[in-house]
Amino acid sequence: MWTYEKKLQYPVKICNTNAALAKAIISQFGGPDGELAASMRYLSQRYSMPYNEVIATLTDIGTEELAHMEMICAIVHQLTKNLKPEQIKAQGFADYYVDHTLGLWPQAASGAPFTATVFQSKGDPITDLHENMAAEQKARTTYDNILRLTDDPDVLEPIRFLREREIVHYQRFGEALRIVQDNMDSRNFYAFNPSFDVRK
Repeated sequence: MWTYEKKLQYPVKICNTNAALAKAIISQFGGPDGELAASMRYLSQRYSMPYNEVIATLTDIGTEELAHMEMICAIVHQLTKNLKPEQIKAQGFADYYVDHTLGLWPQAASGAPFTATVFQSKGDPITDLHENMAAEQKARTTYDNILRLTDDPDVLEPIRFLREREIVHYQRFGEALRIVQDNMDSRNFYAFNPSFDVRK
């Protein structure tokens, strides 16, 4: 189904380690509004979507979110690569290090592990697309917050790229919502007009 190109969607080349920053950025790997949750959300929702154009959008964006997860992992890895024990302690990374050494593990900046409870796949096109638009805005806000925490240009550039893609995804889900709404029965706001909505 997918063709994997062995390069990052946007280059990540970080010169200076910064474990404290890595601990914040890892939220976009396994946090509640991160790339892992986004990819799983969209790739799950596509099965119950009734319109091929919207299925294609969910597949495209879900796949791209996997690429974004790869970028986030590259950023965190490069920010923590070859850290000395004294740096790990001084930069507040010891609690993560004890459990995972310098391996990548999906968690929020708070330390909460990834859980599928942070995303929805409801099976209703309107509900799911509104969920997705909100998710893209929450991810954009998280990237805004990360941008406020660093002045390292090696980190800023890929994070800015990822933030821009969240905005594009929000717009594409808005277009998908319009496709669903254009196909709805004008009598109500649902895609499937359940029998309890029909007035006799």
